[in-house]
Amino acid sequence: MDKAALRLTFFGLLFTCVNLAAKKKQDIDIYSFHINSTITSRYATTVITSRVANLLTQSQEVHFEVKIPKNAFISRFRMTIDGNTYDGVVKEKEEAQREYSEAVSRGESAGLVSAVGRTFEDFKTSVTVAALSKVTFELTYEELLKRRLGKYELLINAQPMQPVADFKIDVHIHENPGISFLEVKGGLNTKDLANAVTTFRADKDAWVKFYPTRDQQTKCDDCSENGLNGNLIIMYDVERLKQSGDLEASEGYFVHYFAPTDIQRIPKNVVFIIDKSGSMSGKKIEQTRLAMLRILSDLAEDDHFGLITFNAYIQTWKPELLKATEGDVEEAKTFVKRITSGGSTDINAAVLKAVDMINKHHQEGSASILILLTDGNPTTGETDLVKIQKNVKKAIDGKFPLYCLGFGFDVSFEFLEKLSLENNGVARRIYEESDADQQLQGFYEEVATPLLTDVHLNYQGVANLTQTTFSQYYNGSEIVVAGQITDNSLESFTTEVIALSKSNKVAYHNNVPTDELNSDRPEHENLIKRLWAFLTVKQLLEKEVTLQGQEKDNAKKEALDLSLKYKFVTPLTSMVVTKPQDEEMQIAHKPKEGEERQTKRASRRKSRPKYDSSLSYRPFGSSGGPSASFLDDSSVRHLDSSVRLLKENRNPTRKEKFLKFISSSSFTVFRDNVRARLPRTTQKPVTTSPPLKSIRILKSSGNAKPLCYDVPLAQKVRLLQNDVSEFFINGQLDSENGFSQIAFHYKTHHHLLLSTSEISYFDGQDTVKFSWDQGLTHHETEHVSLILRSNEMDVTMGNIRVVILLHKKDEVFLWPAVWQQPKDAGFTGILGEADISYEEIPGSQTPTLKLKDKEVKTSWVMVKDYRFSFAPVIGCWLVPFQVVAQRELSDFTVTQL
Repeated sequence: MDKAALRLTFFGLLFTCVNLAAKKKQDIDIYSFHINSTITSRYATTVITSRVANLLTQSQEVHFEVKIPKNAFISRFRMTIDGNTYDGVVKEKEEAQREYSEAVSRGESAGLVSAVGRTFEDFKTSVTVAALSKVTFELTYEELLKRRLGKYELLINAQPMQPVADFKIDVHIHENPGISFLEVKGGLNTKDLANAVTTFRADKDAWVKFYPTRDQQTKCDDCSENGLNGNLIIMYDVERLKQSGDLEASEGYFVHYFAPTDIQRIPKNVVFIIDKSGSMSGKKIEQTRLAMLRILSDLAEDDHFGLITFNAYIQTWKPELLKATEGDVEEAKTFVKRITSGGSTDINAAVLKAVDMINKHHQEGSASILILLTDGNPTTGETDLVKIQKNVKKAIDGKFPLYCLGFGFDVSFEFLEKLSLENNGVARRIYEESDADQQLQGFYEEVATPLLTDVHLNYQGVANLTQTTFSQYYNGSEIVVAGQITDNSLESFTTEVIALSKSNKVAYHNNVPTDELNSDRPEHENLIKRLWAFLTVKQLLEKEVTLQGQEKDNAKKEALDLSLKYKFVTPLTSMVVTKPQDEEMQIAHKPKEGEERQTKRASRRKSRPKYDSSLSYRPFGSSGGPSASFLDDSSVRHLDSSVRLLKENRNPTRKEKFLKFISSSSFTVFRDNVRARLPRTTQKPVTTSPPLKSIRILKSSGNAKPLCYDVPLAQKVRLLQNDVSEFFINGQLDSENGFSQIAFHYKTHHHLLLSTSEISYFDGQDTVKFSWDQGLTHHETEHVSLILRSNEMDVTMGNIRVVILLHKKDEVFLWPAVWQQPKDAGFTGILGEADISYEEIPGSQTPTLKLKDKEVKTSWVMVKDYRFSFAPVIGCWLVPFQVVAQRELSDFTVTQL
């Protein structure tokens, strides 16, 4: 065959492969993928909903695969096909396995749906979908967020593995003490996608929204032509209002979060026990040396430390613990650099030697810690795992914790887990990856700063408590206790925490009236109870590892009963996923650490943008005006009465002057200042509807507290405009709550008009009509995407994404929420510029902000935020519109939509 023919054949094959790949991609369309996570009191409930269409004219198998955090429990899974819903049912593991085996024996296809990884577990399932039909998958999982190094982390993975037209992640955080900081990281928050992340924080609540366009889903560090495949990490912490902790209760259950900060660190005695056997050779020992060099540099001068390396022989750097002086640390680093691997493994002798060192050289007023790093099982000396556990437990005698780090997958993790749990520590797997040294160092940082030892938490009138004694409390962590309140006659709830600090015994007491303790928020109903159940099951599963005989059986039964009651998929339960007739049954289970990591199948088939503004109705004027510190609520009522009388007054001059005053910004702040100075028992929310109308724009930035400003009622206004992209939005405000019509215009020929009754889109040639009550609908043309969901129209034009919400609660009206726009792109309009920051000026009698290089008097007011369907009431600093916009309202009025 000549070269030309060969070349032609090659390109023919290549073209065929490309066409087949393109065809395969078009076979299945994930047309909607939503992740909604709600965090209340550190307890997160996440729902993943995927809607998939079979585009073929024949039936085919459709797969659903997602990753969930290892700490979470699946609590619900369902599939909806042709209007029929198939729910997963949580059953005891053995019973579920019997059903699985029976399905296989009948010749039905069955599958085992799970896998274990470093930070996630896989959930996989599939179902056959008829020609040109659709299926909806919905998975719910729950987790109690653990505080590490001063922050909570919500880890969300998104891997639809194809660009999705209707993709969004919504996270809402509510914490009663208040949210002290909020940050978003992860591979999905990079490159073009960083502009798709919007954050908003207001006192006790925070929102994170991730709304990437289809094009953006291929443009991030963890993206490809196949779409998203990465993580979004939401990090936050709460305000520490009381050193005694944060208490919450609901439905007869309570939770106590204890994380004091008013304590001096305790010097520590730490011995590092390092495996240097032959199996540690190569990269493992290299990464261990690197991590140890960093850890030694982080030791405090009043710490005492020791180093033990072991294979078949035990080698100590020094026979005793030494103070971490600069000279001794440098000498220890030299020792670490010379560690080489080889030989067998004597774990028993190494750990007992470390215990002996701490016992002989214990320092008063210090906290002792043992850290064992090994990658294998004992192969010399004492090799019986049960005997090693007994020897170590007897030697430590509950006096200090032992932390076990298992390097890689050759180690018996169950053995290390039991060794740690029996001695008040935890076991952690170190994964053989490029950042193994950072994993080692990160674990050490968690236990590097002990603040309290021998911690006991006591309560009255309670039962079914989770763990209440802790050997140590470390800086940046948190102790969580939950339980059932059995004494309903209690007028107040009392907590007591007793512990040892650096120099003496400390006690924290708290007494909270019962009516203040219970939450009346609807989302709290049953939440504290589920949190208690989640934490109880977790701790029972840990406890069961260390128990024997009847105690072990009792702990296992209690954990199983709770898992079944609350429908948690735990190591004791499985979820039976029954599919349509003639299809396979599948079993979803939660694997233990150390089980085979791959999915088994028995079947042969098978910087965030700072722009974040919103409009909300506000029936008052703008800021400025006299002080009102001398007035009370009766004065306000008298003022209201005077307004009505003067409006009816026949003296035209007096009436005209007074009406001019009450229409001014001075009157607004005058009234708001009165409200702000009223006692809590008499202060009324500033959300009523007086005779004047205006809109209030909410705006957040890098500051914790948002800004807001009033714009007097104008019938038609320019909401957002960008001349470069030929994009603008106009709105008609002629209802008391919001907009009756909103119009989009893009690149001369794209026009979208929304009213409260219908939606109309013209693309330059054709007109498409939508109805608000129709189901999920997606319409796409060049550079324009319209997604109609329940009471919201998601509009993407170019690189600008705006969601229009239809509110129906009190009155039917529209509201715009800008969730994505390019930074520094020169946007103007009533919605304002993309970035506004300010600083609070301390010491002023009246709250004052420095804004746009000007000092502005302000007041703290409450307003409804209609960007969200549930319209939360939040607080904001009220400032004059002209200062923020630096333009007059007349610059934003338009004659037609």
